[in-house]
Amino acid sequence: MPAIVVEGLTKRFGDSVVLDQVTFSIEEGVFFGCFGPNGAGKSTLLKLLTGQLSPSSGTAEVLGLDPFTQAMDIKRRVGIVPEVESPPSYLTASEFLRFAGTLHQVESLDSKIDRWLGFFDLKAAEGTLCRDLSKGMRQKVMLAAAFIHEPKLLFLDEPFINLDPIYQRKLRDYLLELRDQGRTVFLCSHILDVAQRVVQDMIILDHGKIALHDKVSNALVGGEDLETLFLRLVGGGNGLTP
Repeated sequence: MPAIVVEGLTKRFGDSVVLDQVTFSIEEGVFFGCFGPNGAGKSTLLKLLTGQLSPSSGTAEVLGLDPFTQAMDIKRRVGIVPEVESPPSYLTASEFLRFAGTLHQVESLDSKIDRWLGFFDLKAAEGTLCRDLSKGMRQKVMLAAAFIHEPKLLFLDEPFINLDPIYQRKLRDYLLELRDQGRTVFLCSHILDVAQRVVQDMIILDHGKIALHDKVSNALVGGEDLETLFLRLVGGGNGLTP
């Protein structure tokens, strides 16, 4: 059963077409990657699927719901890590996780908060206001808030950003665990070497259109890695390929 179905999704901002007739589907339990250069439409697509933007045309379903009319129902069922949003500056790390857990009616919330503070090595900073945390620590708080209710579907926009290599590895290993559990993950990332290790199915966007939609195992042939494939498909116009 598809977790996400997208048909002819188009988004315009004035005269600029950011997404152009995008169509794909994601089966439940698939770790899905959405890749593309800056301005390709990745974050816009994620915002459309989570009800943060309305489309110019086309349709989408997320967990059987319409993100354009049932956005709040979707947000209750999924976890979202946006690209640039930070936790509220006036809350501490612990307070924000409690807020997120209460919103999602998480049982045994104290133990869940303790678990994620420990996982991301935030216990020493749990009483620190989020505005006083480093970028990396704020990113960890956002990730913990997305994971705390154990959603069946995760939307992750550049989740590895601002994390040091230790926590990039730790996050990658956790995402692999989720994949093995049959959770569905929609990942946007520029860190292709890490993404290649977790993603099963993918699209590559270029100028708002799908340049490739395939399983990673089918697309990477002859020893080619994801970065090389990416540059071959969308890098030629930017002077990135020979």
